[in-house]
Amino acid sequence: MSSPDPVSRIDVDPASPVAPYEQVRASVTELVRTGALPAHTRLPAVRRLAVDLGLAANTVARAYRELEAAGVVETRGRLGTFVVEASDGPDEAREAARAFAGRMRELGVSPERALDLARAALAGS
Repeated sequence: MSSPDPVSRIDVDPASPVAPYEQVRASVTELVRTGALPAHTRLPAVRRLAVDLGLAANTVARAYRELEAAGVVETRGRLGTFVVEASDGPDEAREAARAFAGRMRELGVSPERALDLARAALAGS
């Protein structure tokens, strides 16, 4: 008997103040972090996951772009999107991102606004 598909654990709450793409991004990140989605696992195609979650394809596509930008997944063209190998040891960039995210939550800044602020800061440097 095979175990259930870990991607089926992605739950999007339409009543949540958190944007659906951010809910998908956070869920996939957590599944990767806990090992439920191990390295080299192929994620469902954008359209397939969108249908499964009842979301627009662009919403899932944005989540995948955010995951790729964060180094959680990589897209290999028509081959699909895959979980990347975790780094061996502490990743300073990941820790800095966690600290930034924590501070933004403390300040009550929305995820969308926090991402906009981060992009603007990176563009200015």
